[in-house]
Amino acid sequence: MKRRFFAGMAMFLAWALFPLHGFSAPQNQDAAQVSRQVKQAEYHVREFEKEVAQQRGGEKAVYRSKKAALDRVQKLKLDHPDDPEVEKLYQRVRTALMKSKGDFAEVSPEWTLYKRHEDDLRKVISGEGQKKWQDIIAQAGAKRISRAFPAPDSAEIPLEKIKDSYVVLEDVQYPRHQFYGVTGEYVYAGKPSSGFYFVAAGSRRWLGPYEAVKRYRRNVESSLMEVQSWTVLGKITNIALEIPEAGEEKKGSPQFGWVVEPVALHVPGHVTAWYDADGEASGRYAGEEMVASIKDGWYTVKEIPEDVTPERLMEIFMTAIKEKNYKLYHDCIDPERRKTEAGEDLLRYHWDLHQERFRKEYIHAAFGKAKISVIKGFDSGNEQENFFLDDKQKETLSRIGGTKIEEAVVESRAYDENGRQLGSPHPHTLIRRGSGRWYVEDYAIRF
Repeated sequence: MKRRFFAGMAMFLAWALFPLHGFSAPQNQDAAQVSRQVKQAEYHVREFEKEVAQQRGGEKAVYRSKKAALDRVQKLKLDHPDDPEVEKLYQRVRTALMKSKGDFAEVSPEWTLYKRHEDDLRKVISGEGQKKWQDIIAQAGAKRISRAFPAPDSAEIPLEKIKDSYVVLEDVQYPRHQFYGVTGEYVYAGKPSSGFYFVAAGSRRWLGPYEAVKRYRRNVESSLMEVQSWTVLGKITNIALEIPEAGEEKKGSPQFGWVVEPVALHVPGHVTAWYDADGEASGRYAGEEMVASIKDGWYTVKEIPEDVTPERLMEIFMTAIKEKNYKLYHDCIDPERRKTEAGEDLLRYHWDLHQERFRKEYIHAAFGKAKISVIKGFDSGNEQENFFLDDKQKETLSRIGGTKIEEAVVESRAYDENGRQLGSPHPHTLIRRGSGRWYVEDYAIRF
């Protein structure tokens, strides 16, 4: 009797517990699966966060781990919206995603003031250029050919009849149509069906005005950049038989063309420049004498203090570029980098690049704290070494070490017109020799 009772109780318990065990096993399996998925997703999220951190506030075109992290966390969030571990991953991805788009800053009106100043100056000088162009054209008077094309036919009109006449040539393509011929260096205008003019480009009468336009671009309007199409006023001086093609291997047939000596170059809406035989640079542009005084009223910084810090010097360096203060830009740079003619040419070359970047890419930069180190001589600021040295030893080391040279590294973060940081921070190296002030050494580095 007792045996049957215990057997019945065993069967009852087995029946009662069977459904419970049958339900909890899949539930445990599901939890374990979710846990594995969370760990897998967490790995990709962690890798994505590392990539973002390496950019240091900049935006990267492609993040290797981004898609894998987003795919996995999105699926987990949709399937298990109330899971606390999934929610943690979801919040981490949200944070990393925002950081991956780059840091942002509020754009101050002062950041773009230099662009408004440039536009105002361009309008003034453009107006002066237009008036000067009209004056030069008027001086040509009746000796100007009323219509450049079709060009006078050299087979019918002798040189004596057209020599010393003035002609206005529009859309002269330089340097695209520049060529070296048998009789000289020219820029051709025209075509076989309408006749040719060969504008002499090998003398100061071309190079003087051309360099003046380059000065205009450097000091007034960086947005002009390289001019491709010119309007030229010139005087006909000769006739030449040339093959108007660039390069050494010329395939076309020889063409007669009227040789034109440049008088003035004009870029409509921008600048007029002309040959100045008595000028130091052989050329001037209209309003050039006004530029310095106009810009002087803009300058927020005009000189560099002797006790300038590396961080402040980088701010002054950027300001000089934005405000088109070439002298201040020049003074910021290490004298060792500009003591030769080639060095000066490089300064001007990189000035143009900086101007282009502040026009096209970014409008401002912020600078971090300088990291200063002694790269030559005795480092009197090394507290650990000083702990072991007495005053006499320090004096000896200072004497035998020679002139102390210090190096500072300052990082810049550039921002576009929307306040977004562009790329990762860029390091800039500055140098100080002895008791002198700091100078920018690697001036070519972008901000």
